[in-house]
Amino acid sequence: QVQLVESGGGLVQPGGSLRLSCAASGTLFSINAMGWYRQAPGKERELVAAITRGGSTNYVDSVQGRFTISRDNAKNTVSLQMNSLKPGDTAVYYCNANVQVQPWVWSSSDYWGQGTQVTVSP
Repeated sequence: QVQLVESGGGLVQPGGSLRLSCAASGTLFSINAMGWYRQAPGKERELVAAITRGGSTNYVDSVQGRFTISRDNAKNTVSLQMNSLKPGDTAVYYCNANVQVQPWVWSSSDYWGQGTQVTVSP
């Protein structure tokens, strides 16, 4: 029904920047919250940043002030601008979207992208 495709990951030096993008496609009525999660080896998946349809944002403390999440509702995209990257930011980053698939069906489902690797290393 819905597919999320991420792009923008890669290798960057500490202090560098990357911008992740995610595009939602398929049959859907509306997208509620969108967000980025990450999972490092041996660590639990954690929410990095989330944004509601209205633009309210939430960040994990470790990225506050360094990362900025944004979305384009018309294009069904969400981006994560990552500045001042640290080695601790190294992880696979996953795009997430909470989607209402059909109009008048008041239920929603979470969809996930395939993940994009972000590596921060000298």
